[in-house]
Amino acid sequence: MVKVATIAGSDASGGAGLEADLKTFEEYGVYGMAAVTLIATMDSENNWAHRVFPIEEAALRAQLDTVFKGVGVAAVKSGMLGSLYAVELTREYIGKHRIAGYVLDPVMVCKGAGEALNPELNSSLEQKLLPLAELATPNLFEAGQLSGLGEVASLEQMKEAARIIAGKGARNVLVKGGAKLPGAAAALDLFFDGRNFEVLEAPLIKTGWTHGAGCTTAAAITAGLARGLSVYEAVATAKRFITESLSRSFALNRWVGPGNPGGWRRAFA
Repeated sequence: MVKVATIAGSDASGGAGLEADLKTFEEYGVYGMAAVTLIATMDSENNWAHRVFPIEEAALRAQLDTVFKGVGVAAVKSGMLGSLYAVELTREYIGKHRIAGYVLDPVMVCKGAGEALNPELNSSLEQKLLPLAELATPNLFEAGQLSGLGEVASLEQMKEAARIIAGKGARNVLVKGGAKLPGAAAALDLFFDGRNFEVLEAPLIKTGWTHGAGCTTAAAITAGLARGLSVYEAVATAKRFITESLSRSFALNRWVGPGNPGGWRRAFA
């Protein structure tokens, strides 16, 4: 059995975070484990307002010991880390155990107007985790933050951001544009291997239910790497996976809705 792990936050609603990761791992036929960095909750009496409860450092280290020392993994992804010690522990375990298939999904929270909520945490992530990443998977906001460009709103800006992020240590970069590029007629992402660019396009799924799409994409890539795909093959396969997932997305409640990773099975059965 191929074993993979996610170091990420738990989404109590089940649509994103490690819950989305584990569902995706299952669809790929790999054995998934999780080290929980924080718990995210949503208030149904306050317009689905989010709260975050970090897991204490000792508990996170104990989880990582279980995953890395007790079981072992072929590939790992990290998502929302939420604390400086979570970044440092991720660096320690990825480095010590020489995980070649490490996918960094640099989940950042925006406080508005293109500003990051926690610049110090994001700077630590950039310095300590980018150099370990086989692949970094920033969305447009995250690409702007990691590259220092600020706004990324065109294909040319995506290319420039990818070059800068690769220059900071990531061996490969996937900038996820999706449906967020102004005037997009297709879901467009950009892959950069340090030398060449590949534009990945898929039909634009017209849905507002996209909760967890970034987590799912990074988890699918991680599972693909663990199963022996090249980085580009893993990215291209994950692109098809997330397209099928979003084409079967659904409303979870009046505020939010996730994709459906099980759409992969139905599409190719």
